[in-house]
Amino acid sequence: MPAVTLRLAQGTPCWVSLMTDDLAGARAFYGELLDWSYTPGPTQLGAYVRAESGGAPVAGLGVAAVPGFPVQWTTYFAVDSADRTTQLVRECGGTVAVGPLQAERAGRLAIAADVSGAVFGLWQGEEHLGHEAGPEPGGPAWAELLTPDEEGAAVFYGAVLGRPVAPVGAGSALLVGGRPVAGIRRGAELRGHPPRWRVHFAVQDVELTARRAVALGGRVLVEPHDSGRGPVARLADPQGGHFSVLRAGLR
Repeated sequence: MPAVTLRLAQGTPCWVSLMTDDLAGARAFYGELLDWSYTPGPTQLGAYVRAESGGAPVAGLGVAAVPGFPVQWTTYFAVDSADRTTQLVRECGGTVAVGPLQAERAGRLAIAADVSGAVFGLWQGEEHLGHEAGPEPGGPAWAELLTPDEEGAAVFYGAVLGRPVAPVGAGSALLVGGRPVAGIRRGAELRGHPPRWRVHFAVQDVELTARRAVALGGRVLVEPHDSGRGPVARLADPQGGHFSVLRAGLR
């Protein structure tokens, strides 16, 4: 995969990051499951490494800065100005939990929550512009928001990111250059869980990956099944971080 040399267009999902209470365990699990290797990353928020697939950066893994913080994956969206976009988050009824702050020479980031409480990140890339693989195996393949208020979320993200949100299939999608880059849908399956952005990684074989996840100490939350984007399964790592796997080449 060619290296990313230009900042991704505003509103494009550009990075995913896991905050966990067991960085060594998470590194071992995802390294075996998705064939990741690791290099050091910025440490403003604590210990942090970048995961690579085939030599291309695909994700970040770090230690949660606040004890007891839920183990979870966060989707980051590319922005032209993290400072200006965080102001829009506040003006549109969201909250900003972290930043904007400088991540060494890599870029500028913020972590926020939308009007329903779903956490997401903003990334103004400088030396590090985002993931460089996907949807090839091991790379991020899709981002999808599950929310009890699809209409409110569509208005919020459209205003904050300055991109249109249009009906697509059973939900909505954020569009960049007329192309769907992230999904938004009403999450009936939340069942008392807070709204969240779901991270999907591409794999060659969804059923095999689900079995390997269990053998490595993880869990299958939703068995492999056919979806509008092809075979998919919902999994959890040994520390409780939820993620999905999607057959490579499908969005």
